[in-house]
Amino acid sequence: MPRSVNHVASKAKRTRILKKTKGYYGARKNVWTVAKNTYEKGLTYAYRDRRNKKRTFRALWIQRINAAARLYEMSYSQLMGALHKAGIEINRKVLADLAMNNPEAFKAIVDKVK
Repeated sequence: MPRSVNHVASKAKRTRILKKTKGYYGARKNVWTVAKNTYEKGLTYAYRDRRNKKRTFRALWIQRINAAARLYEMSYSQLMGALHKAGIEINRKVLADLAMNNPEAFKAIVDKVK
């Protein structure tokens, strides 16, 4: 008895992945094994970088807060320590946004903790 192979499902799987690799360069878009490896590695990068993105943004917020705090003769660590001591719970994302887009509000916060 011949071996039963579900060609319909196999071809559908190949087509699905080749559609997702559309726009890639060279063999990465049309050679099945290369495209499959590229696609899977891309998923790995996407998973990793969803976590790295959080680190990068936190670092950016800290740099922005530090730059704004130094305009008022404070360092980042002094400002964050003073905020904690004063019981002001404001996260770095909001604080960095205030420092960039609303300097007078940031100055009010700095004056409050000084």
